[in-house]
Amino acid sequence: MKIDILTLFPKMFEGFLSESIMARAIKSGIVEINLIDYREYSNNKHKKVDDYPFGGGAGMVLQVQPVYDALIDIKGYKDALKILVSPQGTQFKQTSAYELSKEKHMIIMCGHYEGYDERIRDYFDMEISIGDYVLTGGELAAMVLVDSVTRVIPNVLNKDESHLNDSFSNNLLEHPHYTRPRSFMGKEVPEVLLNGNHEHIRKWRLEQSLKKTRERRVDLYEMYQKGSKGE
Repeated sequence: MKIDILTLFPKMFEGFLSESIMARAIKSGIVEINLIDYREYSNNKHKKVDDYPFGGGAGMVLQVQPVYDALIDIKGYKDALKILVSPQGTQFKQTSAYELSKEKHMIIMCGHYEGYDERIRDYFDMEISIGDYVLTGGELAAMVLVDSVTRVIPNVLNKDESHLNDSFSNNLLEHPHYTRPRSFMGKEVPEVLLNGNHEHIRKWRLEQSLKKTRERRVDLYEMYQKGSKGE
């Protein structure tokens, strides 16, 4: 998968792209990520990319010109899925990550300032929000999006694709996990996890997932029940 990220702050991505799973995915060639500073496409001699809003109001608005010129300079941009990260977008979910992981080429636009010139939206296919809150800029949202999508691409995590049991993958929160030591400060690992009976372990984990989801996320629990009934 190729991912192009339009940003005013490419250095924000340095640690994110050079560590852990992302670094391995890039090194293995599974994912190619390019950072494009669209400030470099400004036709203003001072490289400004924002201006005051028509009609007045607080803050500055991101101009359409540098974004458009940076976008059309990307090879294959017409066929790529072009995503605007925005608090006005459709909420990003685990199912969204699986859908986007099938794309061959994505372009992600990181906004800044008070908002976008509305005409910028005309050049993007979809808007995605990572939650009902506002960030200073779109870089953190883009990182969340890229991380979530990349980790479910085949062979990025491991051969058994451990993400298939993640929270939200089946409308349930994930079951509890335990590791060594077996006993800590009087707190014991559940005996069912130690007896080697895989069917008992599977049932216990499902029961725990159902219990946790019912207690913490009633909305997900109801969706799970509807799905299990084929509704």
